[in-house]
Amino acid sequence: MTLSIIDFHSHFIGPRWPLSADHHASAGERARWTGINRQLASVDALLEQVEHGDLAARVISTPVALFGPASGTLSADSWQRINDDLGALVSVHPGKLHGLASVDAYSGEAAAREVIRAVRDVGLRGVFVDSAKGDLLLDAPQARPVLQAAAELGVPVFAHPINPQPLSRQLAPYGRLGTLLARGTVNAATLVALLEGGVFDEIPSLQVVVTTLAIGGVLLAGGFGEASGVRTDAATLLRRHLYIDTMNFHPVLIRAAVDLLGVDHVLAGSDWPIVSEGPIGGRAKAGFDAAGLTPAEQALVAGGNARRLLGI
Repeated sequence: MTLSIIDFHSHFIGPRWPLSADHHASAGERARWTGINRQLASVDALLEQVEHGDLAARVISTPVALFGPASGTLSADSWQRINDDLGALVSVHPGKLHGLASVDAYSGEAAAREVIRAVRDVGLRGVFVDSAKGDLLLDAPQARPVLQAAAELGVPVFAHPINPQPLSRQLAPYGRLGTLLARGTVNAATLVALLEGGVFDEIPSLQVVVTTLAIGGVLLAGGFGEASGVRTDAATLLRRHLYIDTMNFHPVLIRAAVDLLGVDHVLAGSDWPIVSEGPIGGRAKAGFDAAGLTPAEQALVAGGNARRLLGI
């Protein structure tokens, strides 16, 4: 069985934006980040597995944290240029690349207007936002206009992890595992905020995507149930509003995601090129098989769910 895989979690940063992640990396991580930065800015690298490998397409997003100020605050015209650049790239590779609009979700109506422009005029297929900004999570009133705009347009919001402070500093001595834990914690926290903050109740058509790193939040909200004091409809709301990606294609995590959210709410996603472990197809198929997914279920996770979610 050949899977038609759409990698929902891929990143690209155009040449006009100077990458800075390697500047802040530890000596041991600097060489790794230098290699990642080369791939982040390379269209050839982005398309390699689509044109000569085992991917049907990539869904690409631009993480401002890798080149912007630590505050995550850019000028309005910078957000527009990011999205225009991504739209131009997607337009010359139709069907192979699909783009998500980057916005500062915590900047209110201005960000909502950019969502509308980027989707309607530029042709991007969804919205890419940080899970948090300072003390704010996605249930903050400042983020409500962006979430509402995405829901009205019928496009998903990809809530991406960041390095939250002070947790990232506290866990820094523990290397990459500490970093992943910090990022997963904030990704899980924002989904809990959306659930408990009433956002899913207020915006019934909102569709949110989180990464595998947020699986702890999915488990706590959707798996512990009423006996633990979690709201009785938590599992139902998550199955209605939440999608999760697969990242490293670990069968235990895939099985947990399918059991908690339903097979129609799990998306193949690798976090390329931050996580770059060679061709995706073989790893994905092995993970799906080990997770006990049927051929029909594998087809959904590999690409069918992404096609439905993005309307492609």
